[in-house]
Amino acid sequence: MITDSDYKHLERCVELARLALEKGDEPFGSVLVSAEGEVLFEDHNHVAGGDHTQHPEFAIARWAATNMTPEERKKATVYTSGEHCPMCAAAHGWVGLGRIVYASSSEQLVQWMNEMNVAPARVRNLPIEDVIRDTTIDGPVPILAEQVRKLHEQLHKTE
Repeated sequence: MITDSDYKHLERCVELARLALEKGDEPFGSVLVSAEGEVLFEDHNHVAGGDHTQHPEFAIARWAATNMTPEERKKATVYTSGEHCPMCAAAHGWVGLGRIVYASSSEQLVQWMNEMNVAPARVRNLPIEDVIRDTTIDGPVPILAEQVRKLHEQLHKTE
């Protein structure tokens, strides 16, 4: 179930995705929130430079591993504009982060790319549940997913 607080954090993720696009990058943004509701870390994609591991969810996992106790990580929530890719889902699982909430799903992204005649990514889009266990996952959120779709359309119109 998506709460008002969840929605607020997801809106920030979409803003970060928009910022990434404005900076010439792929539109993805993520936020790490403590159990107390404090925003601890936020980032957007940085893959335009050629390093395709520079996803915000991966940056969150690295930051959390360095700056949070295992118990704090377990109780934290990661919000993101798009469902974690397998690399980011694995990083999330390995560092023991808690709940994941996303605005748009990997399945939606694949559908959008197909509709825009964009070649599939080299790494398969898998649902988070196919990569990690024992994590609460919520999403997608239709209104925000539509905003994310428009950002991807904007990206691929300029390519």
